[in-house]
Amino acid sequence: MLPRGKPDIGWTDLVAAAWRCLRPGDRAAAQRRVEDAWSPADDALACLSVRSGFDLLLQALCLPAGSEILVSAITIRDMTRIIEHHGLVPVPVDLDMATLSVPVAHLERALTPRTRAILVAHLFGSRMPLDDIARFARQHGLLLIEDCAQAFTGRDYRGCPESDACLFSFGPIKTATALGGGIVTVRDRAVLTRMREIQASYPVQSRWRYLKRVGTFGVFKLLAAPLPYRAFTAACRALGREHDAIISGALRGFPGPGLMAKIRQQPATPLLALMERRITRFDPHQIARRRQVGKAAIGALPGLAIPGARAAQHSHWVFPVQAPAPDRLMRQLWRHGFDATRGASSMSVVDPPPDRPELEPCAARRVMDQVLYLPVYPGISPRDLARLARAVAEPPLPDAQPSGRELI
Repeated sequence: MLPRGKPDIGWTDLVAAAWRCLRPGDRAAAQRRVEDAWSPADDALACLSVRSGFDLLLQALCLPAGSEILVSAITIRDMTRIIEHHGLVPVPVDLDMATLSVPVAHLERALTPRTRAILVAHLFGSRMPLDDIARFARQHGLLLIEDCAQAFTGRDYRGCPESDACLFSFGPIKTATALGGGIVTVRDRAVLTRMREIQASYPVQSRWRYLKRVGTFGVFKLLAAPLPYRAFTAACRALGREHDAIISGALRGFPGPGLMAKIRQQPATPLLALMERRITRFDPHQIARRRQVGKAAIGALPGLAIPGARAAQHSHWVFPVQAPAPDRLMRQLWRHGFDATRGASSMSVVDPPPDRPELEPCAARRVMDQVLYLPVYPGISPRDLARLARAVAEPPLPDAQPSGRELI
């Protein structure tokens, strides 16, 4: 079976991370190095995850209870949980799914006197233009928070200059993964200083727990070749287990209850060191290869709706498609040897406030109800891509059971 993807990390990176777990060194110095590597302007904060950085930002801003944040209708469910934890109200803004952008007209419809900020998420590796959104934010005195967790392409883009805060992720399944970690850049120095003070009061992430994650990803890297992966999926079937659920559980960033306690930690020294290594040694050619494969796949699947197919900028971090019966098609592709999945990240659709049902994000809901992620990434051969296109074109067999959408 062709795996759904490969961890974007090399063996030398894993060895370097394991070594730093055994000999961690100066954590404060490691923090400074990764922040300086990201931005020489002293406007960056390295943290445990994007969730951690967003929580720190909301703590430092201390917005009045009941304030509303306009949120891209598709985002990580934990982001809305964090908003709600702070006594704030997430308000969905529906998307143009062809371009994965937030139309200003939708922002205008959602705006109220209680609105204090906009949180826009670049999805699936695309990057929406923000000029009009930034102009709207300035016009209405709103903070603009840019979630770039899925849009990292190297230091060529570190967020829109007009954004008040920009969040980047180096989590387990992200580009240039450090198996965790995030960086937030903040325009307001007073807010950034407060975020640093709050984070300094947190306990430090266990480096032994991080070492366990390094080992886990070593196993996944071994499995990320067709023959070992085929053996793994066959063993799962023999044991009556679904490989999808096993992979999802192992890669979930913050599983189970107690989200806030889990994200309120300082990143361990080995994580900071690996983040610096991944940032400074990043090869932009891999993005060019990914774009090439993504464009080839779009061309090979002309009859299929592909969210973001008309995005102005796209690095194809993942390759989502829409299917009327996505669970059945997923299992059919498994039978053809392609490990498609219903979830490439813990994304979900933001529900409107109970008193504003007119803001139901219909376009986003329709896509996420039908989304299926195909194994399209550098390394797939033209022959396999053509075979995948033929398998997708076949009518799905009506014998599959539903599976969860929110996986990793």
